[in-house]
This record gives sequence, C-alpha cells and structure tokens, in this order.
Amino acid sequence: MLFKQGDRDLVSFATHPAKYQHWNLSVDGDVARLKLDINEDGGIKPGYKLKLNSYDLGVDIELYDALNRIRFEHPQVKVVVFESARDKIWCSGANIYMLGLSSHAWKVNFCKFTNETRNGLEDSSRHDGLKSLAAVTGACAGGGYELALACDRIVMVDDRSSTVSLPEVPLLGVLPGTGGLTRVTDKRKVRRDLADIFCTTSEGVRADRAKDWKLIDAHARPQQFPELVASEIEALRAQSTRGQSAQGIELKRIEARIDDSGYHYATVDAQVDRNARSATITVQAPKAAIESQPDAIAAAGTGWWPLQFARELDDLILNLRTNELEIGTWIIKSRGDAQFVLQADGVLDQHKDHWLVRETTGLLRRTLARLDVTSRSLIALVDEESCFAGTFYELALACDRIYMLDLPDSEQAPALQLSAANFGRYPEVNGLTRVATRFNEDAQAIEALRALEGKALRAAEALAQGLVTLAPDDIDWDDEIRIMLEERASLSPDALTGMEASLRFPGKESMETRVFGRLSAWQNWIFIRPNAVGDEGALKLFGSGKKARFDWKRI
Repeated sequence: MLFKQGDRDLVSFATHPAKYQHWNLSVDGDVARLKLDINEDGGIKPGYKLKLNSYDLGVDIELYDALNRIRFEHPQVKVVVFESARDKIWCSGANIYMLGLSSHAWKVNFCKFTNETRNGLEDSSRHDGLKSLAAVTGACAGGGYELALACDRIVMVDDRSSTVSLPEVPLLGVLPGTGGLTRVTDKRKVRRDLADIFCTTSEGVRADRAKDWKLIDAHARPQQFPELVASEIEALRAQSTRGQSAQGIELKRIEARIDDSGYHYATVDAQVDRNARSATITVQAPKAAIESQPDAIAAAGTGWWPLQFARELDDLILNLRTNELEIGTWIIKSRGDAQFVLQADGVLDQHKDHWLVRETTGLLRRTLARLDVTSRSLIALVDEESCFAGTFYELALACDRIYMLDLPDSEQAPALQLSAANFGRYPEVNGLTRVATRFNEDAQAIEALRALEGKALRAAEALAQGLVTLAPDDIDWDDEIRIMLEERASLSPDALTGMEASLRFPGKESMETRVFGRLSAWQNWIFIRPNAVGDEGALKLFGSGKKARFDWKRI
C-alpha cells in the first residue's frame, strides 16, 4: 500500500480481497464474516511486527475496502460478524511499536482514518440497515475493543480468560485513539465511575463483570457461545432493512493519475501548488443527464456518475490528507452544467429506496463528512464557470469560507442553486444538515431558503441570503482572492486546525463531534507530550522493561 512517486513514498488506499494480508472476508447468504488474522510480517512500513493481532494503517485500509465491498458487491447481506481467526486473542489494538516509531502526523492521520472507518460502520447501521456484531473470543484490547464498540452488539465467550480493556492510559500514557472513551459513556452508557476504573485498569474485565458494567451485551460459556452468536445474528437480521435479492456490482479499481502536479481523476482533479502550499480541487459535473432507470443504474455500476464521483472524491481526500501534509489550503471549484448536477440529485431522490442508489448516497454522505473533519483550510470559489448546485453546493457549505464573483452581466454571472439534497440527504456528524449548521439551526432562515430551491441565485442575492461569505466584483476578485490565500498560508497551521475544528460544528454536540472535536484534540496534544513520547515516556519505553518517568505537573 506504499508506492513510489518520484522520490516520495506515498500511501495508496486501493486494495482488493485477493491482496488482503490481514482479513478473511466470507459471505454466506445474508451474513458476512470478517475474520481478523493479521500477518505479523505484513506491516505497511518496516520496523515492527504486528504481533497479537495488532493492527496498523494497512490493516484498516483492508477493513475499509472490505466494508465497501459488502455494501456494494453483496446487497443481500444484513449482518456483518467480526471474529478472530486466532486462539485466545481477538485483537490487541493498534500496534504499539508502530506508534512508537511513527511521526506525530502519521499517528494522528492513522487515528483519524481508523475513527472514520468505525464511524462509517455505525453510519451504515443507522441509515442503511447494515448491522454488525462483535463475537469476542480472547483478549480484546485498545483499538480492538474500539472496533467492537462500533458494532451494534458485542458478545463475549465466558472462558475465564477472555477480556475487554482500554489500557492506553495505564500502559502507554495516551488515550484510546478511535473513540473508546466517548463510546463507552455515550453509546454503551457505562457509568462514569465504572468507566474510570475500566480505563485505568490494564488487565481487562472478564465476561460477567463486563456484562454488569454494560461493556458487552451478552456472554456464554464456550459450548454455548456458537448458539449465542446465532441468536444475536437472528435478532440483528430482523432489524435490518437490507437484504435485497439484487445482484451486486463489482467495485472496480479507481483510476487515478498521480504526478508532480497533483492527483487526477475523471470527475475530480487536484492541482497542487507546493510553493503556495495549496491544492485547487475541481469537481466536474456530469457531461450529460445520468442514467435514471434502475436497470440502467445497475448496469452502469461503478461508472454511474454519482458513485464514480463519490469514490474518486473520497480517494482524493484520503490521498491529499495522508500524502500532502504541507498542503494546508484546499481551494474548491466546480465546472460544468448545473442542470446535470440537479438532474443527478433528482435521480438520487426519485430512486432513494433502490439499493445501489441508497448505498451511493451513503458513500456521498460519509465522504462529505470526511471533508468536514479534515484539518485543512477549505475555501470555495464560485466563479464564471461554476456549477455549485445541490450536492455540489454541499461541498461549498463544508468550507470555512465561500467567495462568489459578482459580475454586472447577469448572463455571465455565476449562480448558486439549492435542491432537496441540501435539506436532509447528507447530515453532518453533528446530525444536522450543513444549511442548519451554517445558520445555527435558525428555523426561520432555513425555511426561507427552502422556498428558493431550484432558483438561480446570483451574487447579490446569495450574499443577502447568507449563502456566501463575500462577493467581490470582477475588478477586485483576483486581488482579494490572492491576498486572502496568502494571508491564510502565513498563519500557524496548528492554530488554524484548532480554530477550524472549533468553528465548524457550532451548537449541540453528538458522539461523533465529541470524538473528533474533543477526544482527538486531547490525543493530538498528548501525542507530543514527553510523558507519552519523550525519551522516558510510556509509549516510547513500552516493552523495554524500563519504567516511564513522568512530568508530574498537571497542565
């Protein structure tokens, strides 16, 4: 999953079941099983062994691919069961030696991608009816338990040796990196004092106490455990809205050309300016009306424009985020005919109950959510050739600022157009639409915008309605945009990351915003503190036999 581009080693997020080293995917009727059987020598980077079913970024890239294949290649699947192929060990979590060897940026990006994969599992359950079960047999620790926490149900064998634990604080001086603290309280509803004991105990909790504390849902002795798993599958099967008899589609490899100038796909392109530390991302509207009948949609497969766009945009975001750390500003533009974007939106709405349309909408929803939590300055530019309509306008709404060119000639002037897609199709991780987030849940303002659906809004009206940030005229446009981008690039990236994350999700919090906006911020800080990663820090010294030396000041 590492490849050479010039003199750089880049991460690729593309893989295929035939290339998996760590997961075994099998499908039997409406049940998919993902068995973790990690190749100790299959780390994405050299220098560590993935012992005890511990994982690194490469393991999670395979997991993300496997989940997408279940979504699109196996529409009949209602329940995913996570299991271990190893005796006495389910998953020991993120590989500690990998973390100790990794740069700060690698650790943070690894945790973020892993978070998003687990959030996506919950998203598919909530919106699309794909249910999941963790069948724990053996030690389930750290990130392994965090994967279990992302499932709808957790069951554990009661063999007096299997345990669940979040040992990061006592063993490593860091936090559970993929939402463990938040899911224990917000999702599992574990009492605060019990959670405190659990998260400061390194040896783990066995089945009976784990059930009493709500850390798992059920347990059984080894002889009865298969029967328990079967009954849990049956209960989840009854809750699922999936299971169509339709034939799935093959998830063909995403075609991308990567060179010194950027990342180039059919529906999205990123031109990278390394001197300005910016990337100009251009999304391309369909060239014509997209297929609108179910049979034609299925026949188009991954070539169906909404699905192709969602996959390519998702891949681009991951590539830029992981491989271009110094590219701090993303400038988002759109090109093409807005009417074709709106027609595509209409098809997604008309056939929302069709399995492929539903899964495509789900991928778009998760990809837009990935953009929301990306630690880059996001700037949308609405210029003469733009087509920010419906789903494309969601990209602008995800940005920190939106600039719109004000031209005196109404025929040449760019326009924005709202559609039903902007009022509920793509909720953010806070549970709100981007319009609702932008207007701080002002119901009156949102209702007024609903009345404008389908209307071409020029700069003056878009500015008056609050749909853009500023609207320079053609005389000032080039200078204002240049100065704004230069000023942005001159600011501290650390301060910008903190500011943007704080401003993007005003108002109420959800479990996901707490994971990204609070837990991740603390983890980010702890990852650079000497108590964790200093020469005598707990993470650095793990496994050496030496005891960490802490700076005892509370800060």
